[in-house]
Amino acid sequence: MADVGRSRLQRAYFDADAATFYSANPNEILGALTSHLPFALEPAQRGAWLYQIQHLKQTAAKLPEAHMFLEFMIPRMGRRADALVVYRGVIFVLEYKVGAASFDKHAINQTVGYALDLKHFHETSHELPIVPILIATEAVLDSSGRPEWGFDGLAELVQTNGADLDEIMQVWSTAAPTGGAGVHREPLRWAAGRYKPTPTIIEAAQALYRGHDVHEISRSEAGADNLSTTASFISSAIANAKQTGDKIICFVTGVPGSGKTLAGLNIANERMKADEEEHAVFLSGNGPLVQVLRKALADDAVHQLRKTGIRASVVAEARKADAFIQNIHHFRDEALSSSDPPVGKVVVFDEAQRAWDLQQTSRFMREKRGQHDFSMSEPEFLLSVMDRHEGWCAVVCLIGGGQEINTGEAGLTEWTSALSRAFPTWKVYISDRADLTGALLDGAEHHRSLHLATSIRSFRAERLSEFVAALIDGRADDARNIKGTLTSYPMAITRSLTAARHWLRKHRRANERMGLLASSNALRLKPDGIFVKAKVDPPLWFLAPGQDVRSSDSLEDAATEFEVQGLELDWAGVCWDLNFRWTSEGWAAQRFRGSRWEKVSDPQRRAYVANSYRVLLTRARQGLIIFVPQGDICDATRPSSLYDATYDYLRECGIKEVNDDWARQPT
Repeated sequence: MADVGRSRLQRAYFDADAATFYSANPNEILGALTSHLPFALEPAQRGAWLYQIQHLKQTAAKLPEAHMFLEFMIPRMGRRADALVVYRGVIFVLEYKVGAASFDKHAINQTVGYALDLKHFHETSHELPIVPILIATEAVLDSSGRPEWGFDGLAELVQTNGADLDEIMQVWSTAAPTGGAGVHREPLRWAAGRYKPTPTIIEAAQALYRGHDVHEISRSEAGADNLSTTASFISSAIANAKQTGDKIICFVTGVPGSGKTLAGLNIANERMKADEEEHAVFLSGNGPLVQVLRKALADDAVHQLRKTGIRASVVAEARKADAFIQNIHHFRDEALSSSDPPVGKVVVFDEAQRAWDLQQTSRFMREKRGQHDFSMSEPEFLLSVMDRHEGWCAVVCLIGGGQEINTGEAGLTEWTSALSRAFPTWKVYISDRADLTGALLDGAEHHRSLHLATSIRSFRAERLSEFVAALIDGRADDARNIKGTLTSYPMAITRSLTAARHWLRKHRRANERMGLLASSNALRLKPDGIFVKAKVDPPLWFLAPGQDVRSSDSLEDAATEFEVQGLELDWAGVCWDLNFRWTSEGWAAQRFRGSRWEKVSDPQRRAYVANSYRVLLTRARQGLIIFVPQGDICDATRPSSLYDATYDYLRECGIKEVNDDWARQPT
């Protein structure tokens, strides 16, 4: 038995076909499971495993075609499902609660979460039917019922006490969608499929802060190791700067959704661990992102400490998180009050292209800080602050593009111009894909490692950003063709906000996050109950549980582009107003002032309106629905014909229509 039950990639602690599993000595299976533990086997775990082994042996006797896996790895941050059974092309995910008499919400979310992780991130599971089964061994219930399958082949959760597990598997395998013959014939090849986790930025930040390596939480098994390569290059550059005493700056570029913020968080976290005296810090001008990540990191740190029995101080952990992630404007203001060098020797600037130009910075300094002779752009001033260090220092700039939504954003060229003009001795590393139009930068070293070429945001829709670009550009034919390739990304449009809410609730599962979004100037959504002037509290909106009415999951308050840029939802409802309307001449940008709409003529401001919708349409990782109001022929600010024109254009782009029937379906 020494080699029995060892899956090739150690996906599971133990696996065997039904005949081998049934004939195996329970103690030998227990020994194989125990051998993987880095600590002594606790009595409770031993009892649970023995129960599972005995129960699955009984199931194996009745399902000779099955293959059993115990403690199957769900590699998204080290999670393991109690058991997986492959039977007739169906993956059954089993979570045991030995001794439990009820099915609590945490256990339900845990079980469905394992199944979702497989469906979304395990490459050979994408097209397979998956059934999550929660087994509360002391529950009294009738587990019979008609099999219900989700849109992606993931079944509704089955709740049982385990007495009829073999019958459940027979019924569900008979009713399953087709497509699982390969896994039935070669379960080990299925198990060895590549795993491609794409965590949300909140999950990733928590994992990094907790000590995980970026390779563990990126799409490492897919070979898309951009993040690790970038981190290694920058770490090496910083180590070299420490030896030579150089001041260095690294510019990291990337395609939309490629994980630039994740890369920056990883760099700051790694440098903080490597040498606390560097005081590495992550800086962002995105206030909501800073607030949400700080709260998420502090809450998770407290949770992790309390799990181990350590008393945790909420205030102390919040202070640590605040020191790690800072608002770039607070960093700037502190530097204004003193001529001393900052504490941090390594700083990461997120969305550095959004730093202010000379005109915007001078206006702010004059009007808000009383400095009438300030004559530096924000990039030049921030570099001058870091230049105060006598020895080495390192600046990492994360550069994005295409989603500018504020006036006065300087772009990459202002950084490079400031370097050429005022800091010629700095050593510059830049991506070979960076757009340096109008920038003069002699002596810069170009490196492919500084460009993130693989999108990891939407695991279902690699081409979502292309679809949105075509839609916003007015290229309906292109958008429709691209939409045809997004077969795994549900997308819908409706004239009913009630139907939109119901659609979101029907699609959301386990701990997935949903929410309503609207443009910041979508002021005539008010009659439909969407008040964009009532600002959301970003940490509560993104992190609070669904029963909290301030949570995104409650679907009451809509967040705007300013609150969600840089953050993500699983499912989004985008509420469309007439500030971006479709006309016979294409898109028209409008601004609502007082009691009427006004045309936006300035090209830059028109771009901001278009980009606000670009941001909203790319926040959802798994799917979205667009709500376009019916309007009111009696209200000159909400004419039905204008809403109709926008609705018809969006349908022309290939988005499926749903109606009020959704609102009458059971959730």
